[in-house]
Amino acid sequence: MIAAFLLLLQAAAPPIAQVQVVPTIPAPPPATVPASAPVSGPVSGPLPPQDWSTLPPLRIRRQATTLANTSAYVHGEVMAGRCAKAVRTVQGWSLSLDLAVLMTRDGRVRRITPRAIDCPTVEQYAAGVILGARDSIDVVDTDTDTWYRTSLTFAWGA
Repeated sequence: MIAAFLLLLQAAAPPIAQVQVVPTIPAPPPATVPASAPVSGPVSGPLPPQDWSTLPPLRIRRQATTLANTSAYVHGEVMAGRCAKAVRTVQGWSLSLDLAVLMTRDGRVRRITPRAIDCPTVEQYAAGVILGARDSIDVVDTDTDTWYRTSLTFAWGA
């Protein structure tokens, strides 16, 4: 029975000589970017100046009313070993971080740039704290977008 089935398949199948094999053309290698080419990323707005001391201070109303728990996250990052920039104080520990904030002339936050302290999670967290306080920021009347400077200090007990 199997032999009859195989004979039937051979009769119905085209001869192998009639099957044409088309060689594949290899894909071209991906284009390489020279090492000196600038890398563009999701940057929105200009960069802050190099010297932040010349920037006007950012005025935030009701600074003390920000989340009472803001230092808990930073404390957790330090305890987990992801940030070694905290310093010992008489009251416990603290970590300070400078930020440059670009404000539009109508008082909206356009960009927040934390000064790098080798603690990226804390840097981004601090930027989020400032963004959360955006409704309490007072800006000087200007005709253009303006950079301001501010500093956050996170503190917790020993």
